[in-house]
Amino acid sequence: MGFKVIRTTGLFFLVIGAIFWLQQPNLNSVGKNHKNYSSLLAFADENVEVTIAEMTLGSEEAEVHIVEYASYTCPHCATFHTEIYPRLKKDYIETGKVRFTYREVYFDKYGLWASMIARCAGPEKFFGLTDLIYKSQEKWTRAGDDAAIVNELSKLARVAGLNDQKINTCLEDTEKLRALVEWFKTNASNDEIKSTPSFVINGEKFSNMGYDEFSSIIESKISQ
Repeated sequence: MGFKVIRTTGLFFLVIGAIFWLQQPNLNSVGKNHKNYSSLLAFADENVEVTIAEMTLGSEEAEVHIVEYASYTCPHCATFHTEIYPRLKKDYIETGKVRFTYREVYFDKYGLWASMIARCAGPEKFFGLTDLIYKSQEKWTRAGDDAAIVNELSKLARVAGLNDQKINTCLEDTEKLRALVEWFKTNASNDEIKSTPSFVINGEKFSNMGYDEFSSIIESKISQ
């Protein structure tokens, strides 16, 4: 990463860190009384005029719609995306049976930064970059201090074809950041999301599961 990116994003993250959480909370204890979670919600801005795009794959005519809620720093989410999602994509999304929407959950600042990096690539490259982020989760989440983590995420963005100027612009977009947090807050409240990964399949919520269970649920929804 160029010096300018390190310097400017470093200043940006110092401001963000001063506003809300500094440590990753326990996903099992997330709630309105959780200190870090409350700080995150306080950072949301209902008045930001930024439209957040839904990241979706699959046919609009699919009988089954799966909405995944996931955090880029969640190990179980990484397992789903590296082991189960590829099979679901091949068997159901690419065959037109399932429409799949990915919605980010922000339980820590690093997950939010990863989200901004993934969305920086645009809808066409979002899922490819998301795959890279999950496959490299152990490396970038353990890179060290904030600057080191940003550096590792930026390396992944470059693989997707982003240059330093584009990465820097995306990471410094505070209006987009506030809008993302508000968007997350609204979605999580509406669907009562308390842990990741969670899945809403044709309006019904499910917790993390293996491929066989996914397949069984999808087939049952198709046959209804």
